Amino acid sequence: MYFKHLKIASIALLASQFLAFSVQALSLDKLSLPAGYHISVFADSVKNARQMAVSEHGIVFVGSRDAGLVHALVDKDGDGKAETVLKIAEGLNMPSGLVIHKGDLYVAEVSRILKYADIEKNYTQLPKPTVVIDDLPSEKHHGWKYIDFGPDGWLYVPIGAPCNICETNGGEQFDNPLFASILRFNITTGEKQWVAKGVRNSVGFDWHPQSHQFWFSDNGRDMMGDDIPPCELNAVEHMGQHFGYPYFHAGTIRDPEFGKDKKMADYVAPKLNLMAHVAPLGIHFYQGHMFAPNMQNRLFVAEHGSWNRSQKSGYRVMMATVVDGEVTSYEPFIEGWLESDNTAWGRPAAITSLADGSLLIADDFANVIYRVTYQAP
Repeated sequence: MYFKHLKIASIALLASQFLAFSVQALSLDKLSLPAGYHISVFADSVKNARQMAVSEHGIVFVGSRDAGLVHALVDKDGDGKAETVLKIAEGLNMPSGLVIHKGDLYVAEVSRILKYADIEKNYTQLPKPTVVIDDLPSEKHHGWKYIDFGPDGWLYVPIGAPCNICETNGGEQFDNPLFASILRFNITTGEKQWVAKGVRNSVGFDWHPQSHQFWFSDNGRDMMGDDIPPCELNAVEHMGQHFGYPYFHAGTIRDPEFGKDKKMADYVAPKLNLMAHVAPLGIHFYQGHMFAPNMQNRLFVAEHGSWNRSQKSGYRVMMATVVDGEVTSYEPFIEGWLESDNTAWGRPAAITSLADGSLLIADDFANVIYRVTYQAP
């Protein structure tokens, strides 16, 4: 597939610049996948692509972080490539996360949640949204969101810490208990509840298909060196549990600034500690019927990639096997966006499935949506 030449926009907080590149030269053959799996481009020119939501009839809606855009991708002939990439909203405040619920599209800005009613019928008309939630914190640092409706019918919304490391409940600079947490909202009554506290910056979560246990990724703090603290995969056993931030990281690492006089036993340890700075974003339990049977209920993890590690880490899609609520293996699914010379040409950010069981992966660096299919070798 041929792509338009583009220049890579600077990434917030990025210490070292990535080189501009022509996506026409982007070689998918550099990517390695397990035998039988194939990756192609579902849609290009999807600026700063982040979370995706698939409508009943297969229209893929895509949020963005820095671009302020929401796109609709239409594969009318069903050949696995979107012929139409339509901008349906612009000028929004970091609309990274979105979800379709009962036919309506919900879009998360930094401080509010919007609803675009009956989106399949109205998306070509540049629809006007209504505001569902409008009292979230307005700080942009870690303010972009990933949202979804749970099996319980509540809307789950993470609120990142407005800093690299700080206290946000009674802290000197920030004093708002909503920071560094994951909440759920009853959109009918307006009630909100804490799902998890002590969560630095979660930009991806999902529910186990069998147990319905809530799993989420979390990005570890910066400025403690190349190798600590790890990023995390976590699971909630009881509503409102505290996962350690800013006092303990990865279950056992006491924070040098805020961990004094705190007890490790007071906080929930991760289900899995990942490599430091890999920046896990979207996670997705696979429930489709295209992939090999051993992929059923696997947890796919988009490791977006480090921004300030001397030897870059991440830039890949991983897969975790979860058995009885524990991670029994964690291994690569797709690698190759990170080159041997410590440069990268892609950054996986979010994952979802199409009705046919193929996997979609959003890349907010190459401005593209990939599609992964399987045929038994």
